[in-house]
Amino acid sequence: MAGQALDDGGTLGEYFIRQPSDPYRQYAVKWDGEWQVTYETFRDMGLAYAVGLILIYLLVVAQFRSYLVPLVIMAPIPLTVIGVMPGHALFGANFTATSMIGMIALAGIIVRNSILLVDFVNLKVAEGAAFQDAVMQSAFRAAAKPIALTALAAMLGAGFILDDPIFNGLAICSSSASWCRPSSRSS
Repeated sequence: MAGQALDDGGTLGEYFIRQPSDPYRQYAVKWDGEWQVTYETFRDMGLAYAVGLILIYLLVVAQFRSYLVPLVIMAPIPLTVIGVMPGHALFGANFTATSMIGMIALAGIIVRNSILLVDFVNLKVAEGAAFQDAVMQSAFRAAAKPIALTALAAMLGAGFILDDPIFNGLAICSSSASWCRPSSRSS
């Protein structure tokens, strides 16, 4: 549509995000309305997600007094896409702003579970256990029950809003990524 020649000799302009600098210079199409609201919402939610991840990193640095351990703890966060995107496809749902809120909440749950695992490993290593033995014990004995209970609570809570047209994205993020959450199987 942009650049199309007009009868009066000018060309048609096209604007997505900003307004035309001189609206009287040419005819133009400004994609506005729902598209603009969606763009601004995802931009703001993406910024909130980034700020949340930075704050989580800083809090975990303060807790463990290390710059590397928080990276290990936060490594499973990008892997939530493995559960979230197929979950949306399975339910035929669009990725909406409430889906983004669900991903932010899911990042918090993952960090909590990862902190449980890392803390247990650190305790076992401090007691004199070999690192590999401590990792195996944390994955199968100590941390499995709280992680499983957290995942079950997220899935059951999400089940109540799964058929809601507004909040189903939040429910899909919470339930579909909970059963395949990487932090419950790694560290």
